[in-house]
Amino acid sequence: MSWLNKLLQTFFNFREKSDGDVVKPFLDHMEDLRWMLVKMLLALGLAMAVAFTYVTDLMRLLKQPLAAIDPAMENQLITTGIVDSFVITLELAFFAGIVLSLPFLIYFLASFVLPALTRHEKKFLFPGILISTLLFMSGVLTSYYWLLPRTLHFFHDYAEKIGVRTLWSWRDYLSFCSWLTIGFGLLCQLPIIIMALAMLGLVDYKLLSRTRAYAITGILILSAVIAPTPDPMTFITLGAPIIVLYEICIWIVWLIDRRKARLNRLSEM
Repeated sequence: MSWLNKLLQTFFNFREKSDGDVVKPFLDHMEDLRWMLVKMLLALGLAMAVAFTYVTDLMRLLKQPLAAIDPAMENQLITTGIVDSFVITLELAFFAGIVLSLPFLIYFLASFVLPALTRHEKKFLFPGILISTLLFMSGVLTSYYWLLPRTLHFFHDYAEKIGVRTLWSWRDYLSFCSWLTIGFGLLCQLPIIIMALAMLGLVDYKLLSRTRAYAITGILILSAVIAPTPDPMTFITLGAPIIVLYEICIWIVWLIDRRKARLNRLSEM
């Protein structure tokens, strides 16, 4: 566990820099971490409770992409265990809770990483959380309405082609749909992550432009993992927007670097 302690110490040193060089004991950092986790768990728990009250509507909503294959399939999902129905509703409430509580989770995480934001920096925090939430929801909705029906259609047609009867279980269907929708939503967070790293001075334009080819390759690989279908339109729909957003971020970082350089020159005069 020495590597974990070393990693935490490095991260806590970074927190101290963002807190006006205030040196804190290791245990104080751990206490802050504990409270952050408690607040995130409470936010997620409350969101899960709200989602659980509408779990029937959520299950009906989750079945709708099956109509793109065959309307009769909406009523053909099965369970194979005695407690599966209850476990499935809990899992669905959990995934829906992540979506509902995302802005609060991001805020608690940002407050922990940067404990001493100035008033000027806080002006960027809340718009950043809003943009992050909008990007996440755009990814989830794009996956739900475009990517998910086509992916399900592909696997259903492939099963019929090789003579396999399609009889999907609720648990497998929920896991697949959640991975596809939330996975694409998280992939859409890439621009926010890059912008945050640039604002903190951890990456710059030269680094991003030099590693552009590797980043694009990584995005395409993640797109192929999230949507494992040979349909080129699905692949393009998934990967192209993220690559465009990444390119936009590179040039925004270029502007940030220019602004920092100009401010440094003025401070030296």
